[in-house]
Amino acid sequence: MLIAGLIVATAGCAVRGPAPPPNQDNLCQIFREEPRWYDYALDSEREWGTPIATQMAFIQQESSFRSRVRPPRDRLLGIIPWRRPSSAYGYAQAQDPVWGEYRDEAGSFLARRTHMKHATDFIGWYNARTQRMTGVSLDNPEHLYYAYHEGQGGYNRGTWRNKPGVQRAARQVAERAARYQSQLASCEAEFRCRRFYQVGPLCR
Repeated sequence: MLIAGLIVATAGCAVRGPAPPPNQDNLCQIFREEPRWYDYALDSEREWGTPIATQMAFIQQESSFRSRVRPPRDRLLGIIPWRRPSSAYGYAQAQDPVWGEYRDEAGSFLARRTHMKHATDFIGWYNARTQRMTGVSLDNPEHLYYAYHEGQGGYNRGTWRNKPGVQRAARQVAERAARYQSQLASCEAEFRCRRFYQVGPLCR
């Protein structure tokens, strides 16, 4: 029974994923706790062009770095738990339809919204599509977030202009991305060259 209990407990830890970083205002500290997240975000930046700081600001805004978060359920009659308002799930809060498009076009059948590697790659892919469809620069996190929240079609129609909550969230993303970028400039060398064999040209 003890062995079975340990197996169940271990499986439970694997399912939950890493705990959210306690200090989400400091990107250096986040990457010190989860250095692989830096690798994933760097790979996404190289593939799709969205800066690391912007990717992580999106994820902080969407999920506060919680791997399995979903929107809270609506309440029927104000009491009974009911349907969720959307299918958003995981670090990037990607919804089912667009996640399916991502897996078909750029990801793989095994891509998971609960894995940071796939979440950062999804954000990079989505923002690259935003750039193609709207002309928004990948260095403009505020307007990238408008398109992320409203969809590229909604962005082009300006649906975000009448949504103060979306505007507030987009400004927060932009401010956090700028802060994260400044922080990363002071510590990125730690993560580029942290392995014993990463010297000179072998640094990421």
